[in-house]
Formats: sequence, structure tokens, C-alpha cells
Amino acid sequence: MKIKFLLLSIFVGSLVFAAPQKFNVLFISADDMNCDLGVYGHPQVKTPNLDRLAKRGVVFERAYCQQSLCGPSRASVMTGMRPEEIGILSNKNDLRVKNPKVVTLGQAYRQNGYFSARAGKIYHYGNPSMIGSDGHDDPQTWDEKYNPIGIDRSQQENITRYGRGREKDKNLGISMAWWDPVSKDQDHTDGKVASKIIDLIEQKKDEPFFLAAGFFNPHCPYVAPKKYFDLYPLEDIEMQDLDEAKRDLEDVPKIALNRDLNHWPYYFADISVEQARKCKQAYFATQSFVDAQVGRLLDALEENDLSDSTIIVFWSDHGYFLGEKGLWYKRKAFERSVRVPLIISVPGMSKGERFSKPVELLDLYPTLMDLCGISTPSTLSGKSLRPVLESPQKNKWKKPAVTLVWYGESAWGYTLRNERYRYIEWMEGKEGKELYDHSMDPEEVTNLAGNSTFSEITALLSKQLESYVPQAPHFRNP
Repeated sequence: MKIKFLLLSIFVGSLVFAAPQKFNVLFISADDMNCDLGVYGHPQVKTPNLDRLAKRGVVFERAYCQQSLCGPSRASVMTGMRPEEIGILSNKNDLRVKNPKVVTLGQAYRQNGYFSARAGKIYHYGNPSMIGSDGHDDPQTWDEKYNPIGIDRSQQENITRYGRGREKDKNLGISMAWWDPVSKDQDHTDGKVASKIIDLIEQKKDEPFFLAAGFFNPHCPYVAPKKYFDLYPLEDIEMQDLDEAKRDLEDVPKIALNRDLNHWPYYFADISVEQARKCKQAYFATQSFVDAQVGRLLDALEENDLSDSTIIVFWSDHGYFLGEKGLWYKRKAFERSVRVPLIISVPGMSKGERFSKPVELLDLYPTLMDLCGISTPSTLSGKSLRPVLESPQKNKWKKPAVTLVWYGESAWGYTLRNERYRYIEWMEGKEGKELYDHSMDPEEVTNLAGNSTFSEITALLSKQLESYVPQAPHFRNP
């Protein structure tokens, strides 16, 4: 009897003192991807692999970036702080110059015994000009990093470009441009990014890892194998009527459209509706191309028996306009520009759930630290989403999402999103305000900020926003 008791004690003791399992993390980002995705209910865009990921995790219906521009958004995600807190308000490469002691997300994993590596774009890159280089990377984040380069970068002479005077423009980072080669996925940069991460999954499957797959699509120029273009017949691509689009902008403060009205519609001079339609088709194609690469990564986890030990995060740095209101690109305060796709899958937690309250990309860093049992740096400004991932329908999450839109020292604004409203102040309200009721106006057509019926809610949201706006001097070393 004593022997049985001793054996039982040893067994129980081993359960109590055994080191907890370390989750791996597969951190997948897309560049300039909005929520026009099948997994978010879009009737055209095909995303079977994001649908597949959604079945094993939680889809965040209202996730928002902290600035609708690549560099600041990505720096915010990787530091867990707001762009204005770290002084990163543009696409310049000065994260470590301004924040030499910051501990980035991948760096935190390195410090806790993880192998940390990336392939492709996680921090800002000039896309496509910096493909194949380190871009604006942070070396302290990674043990290893890889910079694949595909035909989308090496054969740019084949890309069709639209807009007066831009036929031979080499700057395709802001462009209405596309190419649909008959090619293999692995001929393209994003295909090579996926292949490299798959290699690393196989090499590092027996040790804890933080692997970041940074896809460059659907950022312009919109380049993907022809088979993805074929998913979207051009005649099925719808564009908003331009007279209607112009009316949508009549009650919007001029500062809100800082650079978009110079050659309205579609940003560049002399872009036709049919050319915009072609670019929208190409954008959809690149979304499905990224989705296919996500599928390859999910397959690799399954083939290496890592699905039950790996947290998967899929996110994009900001949203994107595709002709709505006659607008194109990002860098605006509207819902379509600041809302992002976000899906998180955690072994043993909620599956096939959707969460409709606002969350921020800022919340990713503390969430992953929490899930992996790593001490969270005191500097982080977000909040762990673990309670949501454990029980999406029963939590008491109430935090709003706040986004900065920065055009320069004399042109900036903040927007706050709660469950029902989007509220925007330009230059602390001195240059205009916007209020949209998403319960009846999801496309943000009618600005209610000047409507006396909504004066009380406008004042309340302004008060809530006040605590997020830095006091003068407004921004640290912009």
C-alpha cells in the first residue's frame, strides 16, 4: 500500500512541477489587405484557407490598426506601443534611433528561449523597391531573416501601369499597375516567402519557434499568377457610380482627404473607371494568391504534427480603398482604411467563433506574451485578448479602438471606434469632426457630427478620445 502511495505521489508531483508546454507561434502578415475577403463575408473574394483557419480559431470582425500607413502600423505591432509613443509616424527607418532600448515582439521571444525568424516583410519595406533587401528591418528581433525576390520584382518591365505620365514610372510603390503572368506560385516573392517558412517549420519543429511570414501582396503593383486573375471575371467586378461617390464626400472635412482630391477619382490623373476595375480585379487576385500561401503554411504545420502546439495569427497592417467614394489606397480615417483582417487560432481555445467588438493590432503583443507565459514588458499599451479567445461570447471587453492619421505636423487627426460609432477629430476638432453611425450607415456616407440630435454622443466620444491625444508638443520627434 505504501509503495502504491509513493508511486502516486511521484506521478502527481511530476504533473505539478513539469514545465508547461511552450506554444510555437506562426505570425502571418499581409500587406495592404482590407476585409474584402470571403472569410469576412465578401460575396466574390475566395479565401478557402483563411476560412479553414477561421474554423480553428477566432475571427475578429472589428480589428483596427493604430495608423493607416505601413511603417508606423508595423512598428506599433512589433513594439506594442502606439506610433506617437515611439515617434514613428512615417515610413522612415528610425525605430532603434528613437527607441534604442525597446524590446520588440520577436526579441521578447528570443530572450525566452525561442528561435525567432522572418521571411519577407514584417517591418516596413518600400514595396516593391526594397524586395530582396532587409528593408527597414530590426536585426535585434530575429535570429535569422530571409529576403526572397521573385518575378514580381525582377521582371517589373512586364507590369502594366495606368495614369497620365506614369507609363514608364519605376516607382510602383504607389501605382495603379498589374500583371498576370502564367507562372507558378513559387516564381513570385510571396511564394518564396511561404517556401522559406515551410523549410524553417521542418527544421525547427523540435524547438519552440516564433516564425513570421511577411507577404508583400496585395500591395501594389498587383501581381499574381494568371490562375488567380481567372477567379474574377472582369465583367463581374463592380465599381461605385462616381456621381454617388462624389456625393459621399460632400460633408467630409477637406483635411480628411489631404492628398486624395488632387486627381479625384482614383488618386492619379486620367484613370478611367475601366482601368480602376482592372486594378480591383488584380487586387482580388492577389488576395487569393496570399490565401493560397496561407494554405501551404497550414499544410506544413499539419504535416509536421505541429497544429496542436502552434498559435497562428493572421493580420494586415491597415485597410484599403478600391474606388469606394472614388478613393484608392490607405492613409485615411474611414472604416475601410483602418479596419483590418485579424484571425487568431490557439490550441485548446475557441474554434469557429467570431468576435464583433473593437480590438486593436496593439493588443497582439500582450496577447501572445500572455498565451505563451512570457512576462509582459511594462511599456505595452495594448491589452491581452486571452479572455476573448477563451470565451468570445461571455467576456466583458469594452476597450475602444483608436487610430492616428498623420499627414504632417499641420494635418493630422484621430479616430475612435466603439461598437456602434466611428468618431473622428481633425487637429483636435479645430479642422473638423466626423461621426458615423454604423448601425445604419456601415459605408460612412452621412457625417452626423453637425447634427444636433447627436450632439450628446459627439461630446461623449470627444471626451473619450481626449485621453489618447498627446498634449502639446503633440508628437515626439515626428
